[in-house]
Amino acid sequence: MTVTIYDVAREAGVSMATVSRVVNNNPNVKPQTRKKVYEAIERLGYRPNAVARGLASKKTTTVGVVIPDIANVNFAEVARGIEDIANMYHYNIILSNADKRKDKEIRVINTLLEKQVDGLLFMGGAVTEEHVQAFRTSNVPIVLCATTDEQGTIPSVDIDHEAAAYDAVKQLIVQGHRSIAMISGTLQDPSNGFARYQGYKRALAEAGITYEENFVRIGNYKYESGIEATKYFLELEARPTAIFAATDEMAIGAIHCIQDYGLNVPADISVISVDNSRISSMVRPLLTTVAQPMYDIGAVSMRLLTKLMKKETVEQAKVTLPHELITRASVAAPKASK
Repeated sequence: MTVTIYDVAREAGVSMATVSRVVNNNPNVKPQTRKKVYEAIERLGYRPNAVARGLASKKTTTVGVVIPDIANVNFAEVARGIEDIANMYHYNIILSNADKRKDKEIRVINTLLEKQVDGLLFMGGAVTEEHVQAFRTSNVPIVLCATTDEQGTIPSVDIDHEAAAYDAVKQLIVQGHRSIAMISGTLQDPSNGFARYQGYKRALAEAGITYEENFVRIGNYKYESGIEATKYFLELEARPTAIFAATDEMAIGAIHCIQDYGLNVPADISVISVDNSRISSMVRPLLTTVAQPMYDIGAVSMRLLTKLMKKETVEQAKVTLPHELITRASVAAPKASK
């Protein structure tokens, strides 16, 4: 039979109120009494009823996390940062994969809110009006993690994606490249897609390089789309001397495609990206990339959410973390410049 708080109280020879105080870490319990209660809990194998405790306190100490792709190493690193800070503040995590599909994202948001989570962290692509409407039905705090809304009204933690892409393309230009292609994410995605595309265009414009539509292909952030886009570039009559990929995974697809064509990276074509995921240092040549601090994005997002849940003072609800260019071996001056 299920062991109840009444059984623990009887075993320890104390009141049920005392057991409740011990379970909830109330400091107003004598050490000797606390020890007796813990010993009774261990002997009986008692597990506190989280649902009942949540009903009594109107808190579940649970946070819902919506993640776009649980197989993506970047989001896994963000989730690690979230969980570490959640553990520090004694919150449990419900992690829900949304497969980068808006309909599933909305469904998952509503499901988590129905489970009476104390707060919600949302990682996804575009924050549409449907998302905002779902958020409005919530009476708990919500923080956007590794994304932002266009109006900037929802608390968020992210990097400046436009600036990160600009810095990547600028690195190619400094090396002497004038013929630079881009493998972009979907332009409906405000961060990995559109913002990084805008950064690419700004770097070209500032350097006086003409933007060419046939030097931009839209990918889906996956390795295979990096291969397909690069095949297109390599078949052009005047192929680019460098490729900027919006993500590491697409960049690695580009590197492998170039090598499959019998060409060398970076001697024939340079490749650069944004992310600095673990795989960027596993490919050969090592990938030059702009690092976004994925673990820190998760950790800072969760800390911001804890402040909102505890109604603490929040000085900055929109947090932009710094990015950093990581120079490795996939970028060199174009042959014509040597």
